[in-house]
Amino acid sequence: MSLVDTVDGHLMLGAYGWAYIKPVRKIYYNMIITLLSVVIAVVVGSIEATGLLVEKFKLKGWIWDQALSINENFDVLGYSIIGIFIVSWAVSVLAYRYRRPSVMSVS
Repeated sequence: MSLVDTVDGHLMLGAYGWAYIKPVRKIYYNMIITLLSVVIAVVVGSIEATGLLVEKFKLKGWIWDQALSINENFDVLGYSIIGIFIVSWAVSVLAYRYRRPSVMSVS
């Protein structure tokens, strides 16, 4: 876990460093990361809540078994989330590089 946290910290340092060099990059990066964070928080919360419901009410069936399986293998979900953040950084870089947004001037 320490290795994953260390790698994640280095990746986020690189991403923030890239994003804060130019204000327009910061806007693109912040929009993508904020949206992604909200979606991931809702997904993780839903998985946790579903796992609690399955355990509390002893729910049976294919859907509930799948939900419990995902809940029991949260480490895979964590690695996937790190991968999603890496991909989102790459998408931010590509979107900025190919769109070349113009900075709006304020008069």
